[in-house]
Amino acid sequence: MTTHAGLDADAAVEALYAAHWRRLVRLSVLLVRDVGTAEEIVQDAFVAMHGRWSHLHDPDKALAYLRQAVVNRSRSALRHRRVVDRHARREAGLTLLTAPDATQGATDHARREVVLDALRALPRRQREVLALRYYLELSETEIADTLGISAGAVKSHASRGAAALRTQLAAHQEDLR
Repeated sequence: MTTHAGLDADAAVEALYAAHWRRLVRLSVLLVRDVGTAEEIVQDAFVAMHGRWSHLHDPDKALAYLRQAVVNRSRSALRHRRVVDRHARREAGLTLLTAPDATQGATDHARREVVLDALRALPRRQREVLALRYYLELSETEIADTLGISAGAVKSHASRGAAALRTQLAAHQEDLR
């Protein structure tokens, strides 16, 4: 473990950046599924930590602080994205009211069914973790507490489940072509 105690903010942040930037970006990409957004999130976390360096009670916990900041900022980006998407759908819905498309409802229903079928095909624990995460929007800790498993197991089940869903949904897309 590298100690950051006694370093000034510039030196400490530079060392952390060199050692952990890539992994933190990967973490954020997993959450927000966009490299550009993830890089901005991580950069903002480093800038915020630099500004608060003198307030850190234990500088050796700076990496933990960065990880938490990246996760929190990624969640915020996802919430913002949902709000923007919801607004865009609402605006599109107003447009649809003036020019209705009879097949849109059927298409939306069919898409939902495909996703639900793919979700139902997952092993029980993966299905539970994904449902708690994406339908109830619980944190990893809340999911771990709910299911009586470790946070690491939550991450593992979520990752495997999401990968399996992507594979199943990609196969369905190919079948439609």
